[in-house]
Amino acid sequence: MKYYSLTDKNNTASFSEAVIRGLAPDRGLYFPESAPRLDESFLAAIATKSMVEIGVEVMRPFVGGTILDARLEKIVADTLCFDFPVNKINDNTATLELFHGPTMAFKDVGARFMARCIGYFNEQSPKKVTVLVATSGDTGGAVASGFLGIEGTEVIILYPKGKVSHIQELQLTTNSNNIKAVEVDGVFDDCQEMVKSAFIDADLKGKLNLTSANSINVARWLPQSLYFFFAYQQFQRMGIDKKLAFSVPSGNFGNICAGIVASKLGLPVHHFVASTNVNDTVPRYLQTQEYNPYPSKQTISNAMDVGNPSNFIRIQSLFNNDFNALKQQFSSFAFDDSQTQIALKALYNDYNYIADPHGAVGYLGLQKHMQERPNVHGVFLETAHAIKFRDTVEKSLDVSLDTPEQIQHILDKTPKKTALKDYDAFKEYLLQRA
Repeated sequence: MKYYSLTDKNNTASFSEAVIRGLAPDRGLYFPESAPRLDESFLAAIATKSMVEIGVEVMRPFVGGTILDARLEKIVADTLCFDFPVNKINDNTATLELFHGPTMAFKDVGARFMARCIGYFNEQSPKKVTVLVATSGDTGGAVASGFLGIEGTEVIILYPKGKVSHIQELQLTTNSNNIKAVEVDGVFDDCQEMVKSAFIDADLKGKLNLTSANSINVARWLPQSLYFFFAYQQFQRMGIDKKLAFSVPSGNFGNICAGIVASKLGLPVHHFVASTNVNDTVPRYLQTQEYNPYPSKQTISNAMDVGNPSNFIRIQSLFNNDFNALKQQFSSFAFDDSQTQIALKALYNDYNYIADPHGAVGYLGLQKHMQERPNVHGVFLETAHAIKFRDTVEKSLDVSLDTPEQIQHILDKTPKKTALKDYDAFKEYLLQRA
């Protein structure tokens, strides 16, 4: 499997090269040259497969021989060390819970897979890899956990000052060893732009071996396709054969993009809904066919506070940049904080289900879609545990949340961070570490 830059198709790389580079030299996102169809017999027997068997089968073509099968199986097994349960809401609606990992967010899958791939590739090279990641909350925590102690790596996490939850900040800033946290005086888009600028900075080339752990990196992005297969597997075991529609809370659009990859591989998904908060660049695009990103706005679903989602260009590529083809399988709706809080209350009062704000947005998008298509079985992704947004959830629902073990151990730790204002300061920080 080769990967090409979405800026220039002549700029290609192997899986290992794409992972280590993060971005192509022309600053384009890497994209797989094909989406190989899975054998129909595999999907027919998926109810009998283990998660590791599914993971290896799906990921093997994308790895493209750069990782030996035995090692790939170990990487997948280390990645999928927790459950992905489907939780029934009502007769035609369910939620896919992705928060049972070490940092209680869906990004644990991609972060763990990528960390272990880089660790494997780095065994062949004495040069340290510096991993840069911009986060609006959950990505940074997952990357910090996934890379902690991985030999030959140093991870630098950039996050916007005052725009992540307290628990998210603790997950970013209370690690040691090879994990460093940088607090940026700005918004997520500023953090993301600083990471992208570092990759093309001539002064940094040759001094640092840089890669990214955002969903722009193929090793972070592609494994997220797996839990769509896990959901389908569970529905097969339940005997549910209705058409499936997935509603995905969307910020940088990596998660839903991975779901579309799963469908291109052969997973039978009827429709995808990208549910956003007021950062509505994609919903507006579907109305106007004009891609006009606005600066990001702060909301209670902060992991989706992304004004210019990097992965949407990948979604367009999956549909060969055909707008009409995109709209047949893809919708996108935006909701504000007030609507999000109403949804939190509805899920709790009507179904005794405590969602986080992102899951609530996903639920809203699914309900809107199902008003027009009542004959589908709808699934909204619950991308993080409610505890990570304790203040919002407890205030909205008038409840007191228990603190899971994964969170309890960090509450008494002291944050360690470096405050920076702009790219020049960040560049100097990197050069000092070269």
